[in-house]
Amino acid sequence: MTFDLANVLGLIGSGLMVIAYAYSNMAKVLSFTLFNLLNLVGAVLLIYSLTVHFNVASMALEVIWAFIALIGLAKALRKGKAS
Repeated sequence: MTFDLANVLGLIGSGLMVIAYAYSNMAKVLSFTLFNLLNLVGAVLLIYSLTVHFNVASMALEVIWAFIALIGLAKALRKGKAS
């Protein structure tokens, strides 16, 4: 593996998603905005990485992951404005 920009950004994206997962399991009170934002940014960085080093299964997973995170983020932001 070469440490080109795509791989570095992919690793950062993976790290953000692991942080989101750990946060969701350790937080006493979960901020759905933060949780979904970490997942969305992580997925987008991985999608970028996969446009350079393509893998169809990983791309499908990341596109779905980003879509779910986007829906969750929109829902959290709407709920926050209603409060």
